[in-house]
Amino acid sequence: MTAGALAVVPSASADPPDPNAQKKQLDSQINQSKADLHESYDQLSKSVAAYNQAEAQYKAVQARYAAAQGKLASAKAADVVAAGKLKAAEQALATARANVAQGQKEIAAKKALAGRAVRSAYQQQNPLVGLSIVLRGASPADLASGMQVQRNVFGITGNAITNLNNAQAQLANKQAKLAEAERIVAAQRAEAARTVQEVTRLTQQVAADKAAAAAVTATRLVAQQAAEKDKNSELAHYQSLVAERSRVEQILIARARAEKAAAARRKAAAEAAERAKAKKEHRPPKQVPDPPDNDGGLSYPINTYITSPYGMRFHPILHYWKLHDGTDFGAGCGTPIHAAASGVVTDRYYNGGYGNRIFISHGVIDGDSVTTVYNHLSRYKARVGQRVKKGQVIGYVGTTGYSTGCHLHFMVYEDGRVVNPMKWL
Repeated sequence: MTAGALAVVPSASADPPDPNAQKKQLDSQINQSKADLHESYDQLSKSVAAYNQAEAQYKAVQARYAAAQGKLASAKAADVVAAGKLKAAEQALATARANVAQGQKEIAAKKALAGRAVRSAYQQQNPLVGLSIVLRGASPADLASGMQVQRNVFGITGNAITNLNNAQAQLANKQAKLAEAERIVAAQRAEAARTVQEVTRLTQQVAADKAAAAAVTATRLVAQQAAEKDKNSELAHYQSLVAERSRVEQILIARARAEKAAAARRKAAAEAAERAKAKKEHRPPKQVPDPPDNDGGLSYPINTYITSPYGMRFHPILHYWKLHDGTDFGAGCGTPIHAAASGVVTDRYYNGGYGNRIFISHGVIDGDSVTTVYNHLSRYKARVGQRVKKGQVIGYVGTTGYSTGCHLHFMVYEDGRVVNPMKWL
């Protein structure tokens, strides 16, 4: 198979120019502008978190707005009740004032009547009246008649005074009712004023909450759109990774078959040569051994810790299972990457998901065609077609492509299909 066939763009035989310039060029080909790409799960998490926060604020301000509307409706109802009470109290006050005025008129009339009675009694109760009757030699009948007059006069006077006292008591009661009515009116006026103030305050609060709800709604909409955009980008990039992996697998499967067929032909040729040689030497043919394993298998490309193992992942936001098709090794950008085994560099190119990547074919190991792939490199140290030794530096750690930080995404293809790298390390 022709080396470099995996690359979307042809790989140069010499070291590429500035990887950053190449990356920018390829980014432009993939999606016109890096600024429009939201390639990292970190960005998606932030946008979804922003939307969740906006959603919580939206619900809170909507609840506050609804509560304020309810309070305003209650305050308006209370204002109507208070206005009714005030009107009734003012009517009662007017009635009480009229009753007091009427009572005062009645008192004045009764005072005049009592005054006349007292003056009459005073005039007729002069002690000389009875004495003059006696001195004139009045008969007992005349004297009895005079005493009766006195009793009548005193009766009239007593009734007038009693009526006056009753009228004054009634006036005092009416004045007390007037004072109570005035107190009630004052209280109802204060209550009405409070309800008016509360209605005014709540009207302003409702207006403010309505404005806040509108602002939060706009923020929520923007956050929702951003989250949807990032979700779609996340899904599109994952689908791009799956498509790239499938494309590579198809090519590597064909390569593996061709490699195994070539190895079988080489072994068959060696066996035929051995048989011919044995026949010529008149001896039994020797068994032709399989080629030895490649330097004892694979080794770690970086002597560091694993940040994310190979395996299925459940995406917490998109809610689907996805395959993490390699082992991630944590390391700072610029850290040297070593060939996991001796082999030939078959491909290197940039991919929007995997970034700068390099492929090394290690031939057949334990009956399987093995290819290792190193992704997200910042730059290369080996070229296509170059034979490298186990442990040789082939590139440097980076964060190109679909990456949230500096690390190496290490992959192993077995007979053209991606497998868990830890099986070989």
